[in-house]
Amino acid sequence: MQDKVGVLPHTWCNAKISEITSVNPTIDKAGIPDDLDISFVPMPAVQAESGIVDVSGKRKFSEVKKGYTPFLEGDVIFAKITPCMENGKMAIVPEVRNGIGFGSTEFHVLRALAGVNAKYIYYYVSSQAFRREAEHNMSGAVGQRRVTTPYLSACEVPIPPTNEQHRIVAKIEELFSELDTGIQNLKTAQAQLKVYRQALLKHAFEGKLTAQWRTENRGKLESAEALLKRIQQERAQRFQQQLADWEANGRQGSKPKAPKPMEPLTAEELAELLELPEGWGWVRLEALISGVDQGWSPKCEGHPASETDWGVIKTTAIQHGRFNAHENKAIAPGMEPRTQHELRSGDILVTRAGPRVRVGVCCLIRSVRDRLMNCDKAYRIRTVDSLCLSDYLEGVLNSPRILSVIEQIKSGINDSGVNLNQGAFLRLVIPFCSRAEQTEVMAQVEQKLSEADQLDQTITTSLQQAE
Repeated sequence: MQDKVGVLPHTWCNAKISEITSVNPTIDKAGIPDDLDISFVPMPAVQAESGIVDVSGKRKFSEVKKGYTPFLEGDVIFAKITPCMENGKMAIVPEVRNGIGFGSTEFHVLRALAGVNAKYIYYYVSSQAFRREAEHNMSGAVGQRRVTTPYLSACEVPIPPTNEQHRIVAKIEELFSELDTGIQNLKTAQAQLKVYRQALLKHAFEGKLTAQWRTENRGKLESAEALLKRIQQERAQRFQQQLADWEANGRQGSKPKAPKPMEPLTAEELAELLELPEGWGWVRLEALISGVDQGWSPKCEGHPASETDWGVIKTTAIQHGRFNAHENKAIAPGMEPRTQHELRSGDILVTRAGPRVRVGVCCLIRSVRDRLMNCDKAYRIRTVDSLCLSDYLEGVLNSPRILSVIEQIKSGINDSGVNLNQGAFLRLVIPFCSRAEQTEVMAQVEQKLSEADQLDQTITTSLQQAE
């Protein structure tokens, strides 16, 4: 005989499901007491694809004897309604309470006849090929389409002798077990990659990645004291330049303010900080940036701005180490933009208000279209370029130690709404090195993260293939 995929072995045959199973069998309810506890299985109790079913739910027999689907241990339950059928909600019923189970009316029940292995039937009807064919033959209106009893009963199954059914089931389960082990190993490797990324950032900003570089460049390195002195000089020079520009522009606007003296680290702070290598030091965030501001949240449309219209980013545009310019809203028609909030490449954004898990998230804008403004729930900072690379500071602000400190300085009553105080944020203590070493640090970080990302993609592809 020939089926849809080819010639069957001579010991096999095609049989209708109704010839090898009892389709939607009834049970004798006469002798069952109304107060008997029985297992109850709603549709959500059956997992998609896995064949796992939770039969721990219970009800009294009187509650389910009318209007629900009965089944016994060893029966195959088959979700007949869309989208549950397409999603693979099928299972073999395990041991049930007092030997009886009832469930959703949207289940078909198949009870294998003598000489037929129930697991063989389950694996066949839960296969994607069978489900695709069943989907094309569903009846009913959109959203309420079902596999009918006549259709299911008439479907043909290639059936080998009983012993061969058992061998096929055993081989399937052996291969599935190997596959499950492989999937678990892949997921473990994926979790380890996350740990690796955090460990990499930790080591990078403790000077461990560039130990060899420092050895090769010994004699060219500034001391920590020299770095701090240069920071102070840069701050003073920047103020003098701002003052000169203000004078040249006819003293328009507010007179630039002289920078406050750099706040020294307290003994308590120093006691909690690890010792950094030669050429590294600790400095407060405010010493490395030219300023901080927050954006604007005007009345907006419910859709993103076009490329030629003004828009305001959502906080979801800011992810750890990644900026998504598409997450924005168009400002209302006729509203004048506040161009001082327009974003540009090199800006670093840090979420300052919102749910706890979303506050303190930091990213560097590497490229951005015109006419896109910062929102009022995010700080924008810009590094003093002669002192600090923007990608270096982004990396520091996403490193484990800084994220831990940020978590401690968040304020709020509950996790649904917290704030990152600007003063506390600017007082963050940052590990700092020369600009030349920053370049080397980030070159090594980017290379190693790129390798990790490639491995992560390989694992993700393997997991998809496993499915």
